[in-house]
Amino acid sequence: MFKRFDKLYGIDLGTSNTVIFEQGKGIVLSEPSVVAFHQSTGELLAVGAEAQAMIGRAPAHVDITYPLRNGVIANFDLTSSMLQHFIKKIQGRSSLLRSSQVYISVPCGITNVQKRAVEETIVHKGAKRAIAVEEPLAAALGAGLPIDEPIGHLVLDIGGGSCQVAILSLGGIVASHTVNRAGMSLDLDIMDYVKRQYNLEIGERTAEEIKKQIGTARASSEERTLGIKGRDVINGLPRSIQLSSREIYTVVDDFLQLLVEAIRATLERCPPELAGDVVEQGILLCGGGALLEGIDERIREETGVPVHIAEHPLECTALGTGMMLGAHNSKRVPAWREAKPESAVQQDAGQQAEM
Repeated sequence: MFKRFDKLYGIDLGTSNTVIFEQGKGIVLSEPSVVAFHQSTGELLAVGAEAQAMIGRAPAHVDITYPLRNGVIANFDLTSSMLQHFIKKIQGRSSLLRSSQVYISVPCGITNVQKRAVEETIVHKGAKRAIAVEEPLAAALGAGLPIDEPIGHLVLDIGGGSCQVAILSLGGIVASHTVNRAGMSLDLDIMDYVKRQYNLEIGERTAEEIKKQIGTARASSEERTLGIKGRDVINGLPRSIQLSSREIYTVVDDFLQLLVEAIRATLERCPPELAGDVVEQGILLCGGGALLEGIDERIREETGVPVHIAEHPLECTALGTGMMLGAHNSKRVPAWREAKPESAVQQDAGQQAEM
């Protein structure tokens, strides 16, 4: 049981976005997982939305990077600084995570060493205790699925760095499959297509805007166009072109085939009874990729299984971690909390890290 004065946080630490839930307040922060720093001095210049706005527009001495790759920490120091900035933005004071308990989501299938790296990043910033929870479980809980029941549920989490397919039952993951391609790699595919087809170089932000505005998972969708600007690779001068949604569909199609194969591979490894449950219950889509136009219809056509998009696909993982926090204050312990997580990291009394 958490003490009354403990602050309780649920954090969805994603490759492209970080969402933070605070018990009693709900979602208190949702920002890109981006940092900008001075190459020579290492000084942190901007974090989150402010750093993202600098992508493609910063001078040479400013390095802008995503400190996580495929949902796991690639740069410990930058991730730690980014979290410190986000929590300080919420609290508005220097004693950031002091006397706090944190549930933080991680991709399913990562090693215990990688889980501990995430937990230790949180504890390093002063948290009393940090527990890593698998993203599909948290997302399903946040989307309202009864994950404690003996019924199979299939979750497809399409994030920024990776896509995770998981079949859940009795509060645990029965089978899972991870695809190390997702929203950010799709942006790169769009950049490559425009360069090959039109000899035009565009940036990541433009590619993401193309994906949001005219990206589609349906070949039969109504054609839309979008004017974009970039640099001609032949003469180096600025140039504008018109892109159609039909063109972007050809880029997206390969990615969608990977998702369908991942769903099939996961179903092949689960018991027949749970596969039957999935046919009845359907597939839950969450993560930013669930917002791609027509993706639910496309997956339904390819698999023959009903597909549902979470009500809040970008926030359901953070909401799920918040619900896990709330379970500590109830008398009934859910199935996913009966066993203490082996990877939980807790600070010793009197040894909390300085901010």
